[in-house]
Amino acid sequence: MTTIYDEPEDFAASALKGYAAVYGRFVRAVKGGVIRSTPRVEGKVAVVVGGGSGHYPAFAGYVGTGLADAAVAGDVFASPSTAAVARVCRLADRGGGVLLGYGNYAGDVLNFGAAAERLRAEGLDVRVLPVTDDVASGPADDHLSRRGIAGDLIVFKIAGAAAEEGRSLDAVETVAKHANARTVSFGVAFGGCTLPGSAEPLFTVPKGQMALGLGIHGEPGISETAILPAAALADLLTHRLLAERPADCTRVAVILNGLGATKYEELFVLWPQVAARLSAAGLEVVRPEVGEFVTSLDMRGCSLSLLWLDADLERLWCAPCETAVLVRREEPALAEPISEEAEETLSFPEASDASRETGRCIAGIITKLAEVLHEAEAELGRIDAQAGDGDHGQGMTRGATAARVAADAAVAAGAGARSVLAAAADAWADRAGGTSGVIWGVLLRAWSTALSDIEMRDDAAIVAGARLALDGVTRLGGAEVGDKTLVDALVPFVETLETAFAETRSLKTAWTRAATAANTAAEETRALTPRLGRARPLAERSIGHRDAGAVSLALCAETVVALLGD
Repeated sequence: MTTIYDEPEDFAASALKGYAAVYGRFVRAVKGGVIRSTPRVEGKVAVVVGGGSGHYPAFAGYVGTGLADAAVAGDVFASPSTAAVARVCRLADRGGGVLLGYGNYAGDVLNFGAAAERLRAEGLDVRVLPVTDDVASGPADDHLSRRGIAGDLIVFKIAGAAAEEGRSLDAVETVAKHANARTVSFGVAFGGCTLPGSAEPLFTVPKGQMALGLGIHGEPGISETAILPAAALADLLTHRLLAERPADCTRVAVILNGLGATKYEELFVLWPQVAARLSAAGLEVVRPEVGEFVTSLDMRGCSLSLLWLDADLERLWCAPCETAVLVRREEPALAEPISEEAEETLSFPEASDASRETGRCIAGIITKLAEVLHEAEAELGRIDAQAGDGDHGQGMTRGATAARVAADAAVAAGAGARSVLAAAADAWADRAGGTSGVIWGVLLRAWSTALSDIEMRDDAAIVAGARLALDGVTRLGGAEVGDKTLVDALVPFVETLETAFAETRSLKTAWTRAATAANTAAEETRALTPRLGRARPLAERSIGHRDAGAVSLALCAETVVALLGD
């Protein structure tokens, strides 16, 4: 939802005013838009672009050296008026004529076209350039019927670079139309956008679905399908575009564009999958761009745009420019790449057969922990979300799964008990991340130091390891009983384990009692107020709910009971 505004009807004008105030080094505000604030030579072709607001950085963000000379801005998703387009063109003109670029939408076609006619009548040479890159909106044999989406930036970049190097208006128009004919885009939406002042989005997508062939003015897609993982989404996007690849093309410019609420990290996950598929198709990617370039307010979704390059288009695509959204400089000389280290060969201290057998038991226990934590992932996340960030279940699952893989590899390499548990500890900490990752890494690593790679299983050493684990966790994190952390369950677990083992000399009996104590303590954390960690600022919300770290530790302790021999 668009939530920051004063009066909804003033949203576009207010946003443009704020943009010009921030980026005065590139633009200055004029009525109805912005023009370049950097010097322009007389006789240069003026590239003027524009359309409705709500698409930032389109279109004001394209204004600057080497790209557009001015941008005209309408209200949200509404074409600027004929008068506004004509006014901005007059201000942008430097005697070389004007190339007027816009997306191929009815309102823009009418207003930009009418403005061009008005200016021609005044003696100003103006050419129009509707961008038509969206493959979902028209067939390949009727390219000019398509609408313009993120391909806008590609086409305007080519036109701006040609104008900047001093080409005539005829030449700039020709190469820009050539770029438009060789630019294709396809996008998907996971959710609609909401206009300022509106409570509901312009369209919705059913849960778990995505819309194919989105528009950038709040239009829904042409069809819907289930949301796909990154690899399959890359297949879908590239397949639609590669179908229109010219026979002579081996190099391609690429924009992977976020539509406003699908952020950079998600796009970076998708990009390697896209790049791999383009490479597999025999295409070399040239100066790719990944980010937000044509948005639709807060729409969730993304689009992929390709420009089929030839020598001239490639040079213009790579030409320098400097705007708020896109900065291109000459390619720097790169340092020699650092060769990746060869994968380390697993090597462990010498181990006895007896210790290796204990190592296999430890690996089996960790495998079961990984299974149980995976099953409990959602519940642990729900508990953590009461006053935390809700990622505890995911972190524990990631950590335990990595520990399982590492433990199995250590066993396969002939490691003993101490080395197997140490390898699992390091993998858990490395993969889980966050607070729980480092705590469990320390806990297991400290516990491993009580074991041996030579001696056979020693139950007393296992119990002693529990104390070492507790000492390591409290020393590192500083938590105490009552702070509402994992320590609230770990302390009674260790103390009960020590006491019960001293009484019975049975590890399974002692562990069973200790697991019960840990579970009871985890339940009792409901009454506690967190004094450490992310939950501390939301202490009141935490009261009445268990601590996720204590719960997961108790769950792990309980799981081990069934795996211990008598």
